Amino acid sequence: MSVHNPDIKRVTTHTIQELKNKGEKISALTAYDYSMARVVDAAGVEVILVGDSASNVMAGHETTLPITLDQMIYHASSVVRGVKRALVVVDLPFGSYQGNSSEALRSAIRIMKESGAHAVKMEGGQEIRESIVRILSAGVPVMGHLGLTPQSIYKFGTYAVRAKEEVEAQKLIDDAHMLQDIGCFGLVLEKIPATLTKKVSQSLAIPTIGIGAGPDADGQILVFHDVLGINNEFKPRFLRRYADLHTIMTEALAHYVDDVKANDFPNEKEAY
Repeated sequence: MSVHNPDIKRVTTHTIQELKNKGEKISALTAYDYSMARVVDAAGVEVILVGDSASNVMAGHETTLPITLDQMIYHASSVVRGVKRALVVVDLPFGSYQGNSSEALRSAIRIMKESGAHAVKMEGGQEIRESIVRILSAGVPVMGHLGLTPQSIYKFGTYAVRAKEEVEAQKLIDDAHMLQDIGCFGLVLEKIPATLTKKVSQSLAIPTIGIGAGPDADGQILVFHDVLGINNEFKPRFLRRYADLHTIMTEALAHYVDDVKANDFPNEKEAY
């Protein structure tokens, strides 16, 4: 059972900071629709990320790149309507903020106004500093994202662990402190060595959320479909499955098909 604090009626960026200050781990999960969001929120998760991973798990794309700003707003709006407690953070999708701070601001404002979300997340460090500053200046909370940044997958050419070498690790550390200094309220660290995660997390005042980054981040995030075993093909080392819903749902639906074929559904009690 969840051990979340029932006294927290609504999680905010301030709440997340307080959890880090107290040394209490932060739980985060993705969600992409109303029904999914209601389940995640009821479980006591503090942060719900409307991830551009919807491009993969909801639309079947190979990467996160194809999803559009309009589609992200649709998913975020659905999630917000299902949430009573958690902080809802929305990914700014590829192409909506890189290289143009004015467009970045317009994208962030659209997400906040049209979805009702509470914050946005952006991938990258120094190279997107201007866009982050512009968004923060409008009062929109921003969560950073360093390490493996899936929107740059064609640049990397691989989903392998990032920042294993000294030069890249130092850049990540520098970027993390820059993101904190300009006002980001938190930071996702994806698929980096656990020792680097510990070093960054201990050196920052703002909370870090890890995925494939070891146990020493201030919190952890996984994708809803992965953690519940709905997607049974994705098996990275960092993933712990807490259910096998793919099997459960497949067997249940096969049972339904059998009942329909046998004219056992609906029965007399299920008919008017």
